[in-house]
Amino acid sequence: MTDIVTDCYEVKPLSEIFKLLSEPNRLQILCGLGMECQSVGSIVEQTGLSQTNVSFHLRLLREAGLVRPEKRGAFVYYCLPDPRLLHLLDDFREWADTLKKPE
Repeated sequence: MTDIVTDCYEVKPLSEIFKLLSEPNRLQILCGLGMECQSVGSIVEQTGLSQTNVSFHLRLLREAGLVRPEKRGAFVYYCLPDPRLLHLLDDFREWADTLKKPE
């Protein structure tokens, strides 16, 4: 197991990822991709966001390495580069559910 105290001194790269993930539309796009590659049109339909908005978020996610483009003929499909990302997002969602206080 790594020494979390030592590793926490190198937080800049991780903070950049969390900054990207703090935008709800980006999280919606990532979670919506699941394990399947999808076209921009499919993501637009699934999220209800405009094509321009989806393309903007996909560019930022691509530049950060959180999605990878896959050219298929005239279309570009977007995929998660590693299935662990989806598992991490799900783990965070489950953990966040434990933080909710009973009403």
